[in-house]
Amino acid sequence: MKLRKALVCLGAALLCIPLAAPASAQPAAATARTTQWIVVGVPTADATSGTLTAFQRTGQQWKPVLGPTPAKVGALGVGAPADGVHRTPVGTFTFDQAFGRQPNPGTKMPYFQTTNQDWWDEDASSPTYNTHVRGPNKPSSIAENLYDSGPVYDYAVNITVNPQRIPGRVSGIFLHVTDGNPTWGCVAIGRDEMRSLLTWLDPAAAPLITVGVGSPSLVPSRA
Repeated sequence: MKLRKALVCLGAALLCIPLAAPASAQPAAATARTTQWIVVGVPTADATSGTLTAFQRTGQQWKPVLGPTPAKVGALGVGAPADGVHRTPVGTFTFDQAFGRQPNPGTKMPYFQTTNQDWWDEDASSPTYNTHVRGPNKPSSIAENLYDSGPVYDYAVNITVNPQRIPGRVSGIFLHVTDGNPTWGCVAIGRDEMRSLLTWLDPAAAPLITVGVGSPSLVPSRA
């Protein structure tokens, strides 16, 4: 995978994050509404451990509100998104649906408490590919049960890596609780930190998450 350096700048260039990203990345656009930003950085593209830092903007100032905290990424590191590859997609993405085996911890994100009838369909040939499906029967041969998968999904939120549901582009990329091991492509952090993030996340803040190679750093500059 060919990487190029990218510079993610939050707001009026008050927070700049040097990260490596694929040349083909299609990052989500930051808007004036974005006042919450989560940044996940790993030291190399094949690393499975890194850090997560959450930033809040007040006026023109971005300040960390959580972290840096240890984070786990895919068993094959980070890179271009693809189904069946245990690699965390790089780029900048939005969030949509939160969920968990536990009751809503107080998040403002849309949230549902899972049962053993909640699935995430990861079959690229299925009409419900890359969506949440509720029902007694497994919707496809490779759907993931969001309850039976265990405590890693006590608290989780979907990262909208493939909102167009393009077959093979990747499905079921979540920010969730870690079990201490590399993931199948998700980002995972400590249980307490994940719960805190959920209570902080607010759809009115148009929150974003950036994943890449590098470390978050504050770079003073003038607007």
